[in-house]
Amino acid sequence: MAGCEIAVRLQPRARANEIVQERDGVLVVRVTAPPVEGRANDALCRLLAKRARVGVRSVSIVRGAGAREKVVRFEGIDLEGLRRALGLSGSG
Repeated sequence: MAGCEIAVRLQPRARANEIVQERDGVLVVRVTAPPVEGRANDALCRLLAKRARVGVRSVSIVRGAGAREKVVRFEGIDLEGLRRALGLSGSG
């Protein structure tokens, strides 16, 4: 089964849940949830799962759960498919 990991910079307490852009190979994502009791991380996983068209359980934070810079793992989708689903260009 295919799987991949991407680097994410999370900005909690934003006005909207959105994938902003890719900056130096790091995906910048904003969520409305506060960074309390893992709520921002949950919102991040839900947003990325929806955009990548995979189940929420297929998305997990493998590094940086308590930091803004995170590594997120996706199961059931390869990197090329993920980048397409998230609307990212072919090159980082």
